[in-house]
Amino acid sequence: MNQSAFDVIVVFTAYHSIGTNKYVYIAVILSVYMASVFVNVSLMLLIIRQSTLHQPMFIFMFNLTLVGLIGSTVVWPKVLQNLISDTQTSSYGGCLCQVFIINVYATGTYSILTVMAYDRYVSIIYPLQYHAIMTPQKVKRLLAVSNFVPVSSAFGQVWVTSQVPLCSSTIPKLYCENISVSKLSCASSKLYRVSTLYGVSVFVISVVFIVFFVLFSYVRILAVSIKASKDSQRKAISTCAPHLIILINFSLVALFTIIYNQFTSDVSVDMHIFFAMQFSLIPPLLHPIIYGVKTKDIRKCIARHVENGVVATSRFNTHHSFSQNMNGDKQAEVFAV
Repeated sequence: MNQSAFDVIVVFTAYHSIGTNKYVYIAVILSVYMASVFVNVSLMLLIIRQSTLHQPMFIFMFNLTLVGLIGSTVVWPKVLQNLISDTQTSSYGGCLCQVFIINVYATGTYSILTVMAYDRYVSIIYPLQYHAIMTPQKVKRLLAVSNFVPVSSAFGQVWVTSQVPLCSSTIPKLYCENISVSKLSCASSKLYRVSTLYGVSVFVISVVFIVFFVLFSYVRILAVSIKASKDSQRKAISTCAPHLIILINFSLVALFTIIYNQFTSDVSVDMHIFFAMQFSLIPPLLHPIIYGVKTKDIRKCIARHVENGVVATSRFNTHHSFSQNMNGDKQAEVFAV
């Protein structure tokens, strides 16, 4: 594709029927986005600062949180800008960049969840050999693979899409996502069919592999847990529950998003915003909260930080009150003289 194609202005038509409700949407989206940023950054800082959390599971959790934060940030500030602005446009080059990062977010989330399933599998099936298996070098390799796969697959998808000639410049959505951007291309083009086939192939292979691997891991974990003691069963459930909840939730969201993306007309702006939030805003908000509530080590660290904060505040107030009393006594002595 030549440089001029990247400069083509793409128009988002989903905003045209929003009317005066845009102020409500701005308030809701901004509130949820800021809450998402807060909980994600808080969890990331907690993992960085607490040496007890420098373990494979929490390192993978850090990466899951980072990917979620990137996914929401590449979408929602731009959506807010479009809601505030009178024109809702983007360059085609900017659109492709957004598609690339969204694909990395979606595929990266699945990749990291797969690695986390492997980590839970090793910790429960081979508890005595866990540290010998999950060495720092092994963790680095798993992280490298879980990041390389989504980046390379997203790059391939965007590159193929960028080679297809454009026949349209309007997207009936809130932002650029792969299916809508592909539909800008000429449907009669051979490259368009290649792009579509590539996207479907990557999705099917990724989902089939992930579902098979996760099911295999949890079937083995279930088989071992049934034979174990009640205490071991509770530990296995508490360890795996957050990961399983997040995986099921994100899979359902991805499935409904794919179905929704097949429809481009006769969809209200409310539905556009609802499905967009379900895909790239709600999961990054819920993931840290679910892990914070369900993971014992994180709950302990949060409780310790809250307790230290209360103690520090109490000491500050006591010191401040004592200083005021001392100053008052000195002033009284001066007036007495």
